[in-house]
Amino acid sequence: MTRMPQITALELVQFLKSQGFAVDRQSGSHLTLWNEEKRRAVTVPMHAGCDLGRGLALRILKDAGFSLDDFLRLR
Repeated sequence: MTRMPQITALELVQFLKSQGFAVDRQSGSHLTLWNEEKRRAVTVPMHAGCDLGRGLALRILKDAGFSLDDFLRLR
């Protein structure tokens, strides 16, 4: 099984935007993205200069409806 690479919040947000998510709102350092087609919302912590933890990144991808293989194939 492939291991999740270290990614930043900005990289994850760019991936989600390319897959149809749009910025809905921001509260402090947490950005919420919404996909109208899938009717799903995901929240990404936008802490500057920090990588997301692998587990957190996987959880956000899963909540958005993507698997690790989807992310690696589509990014």
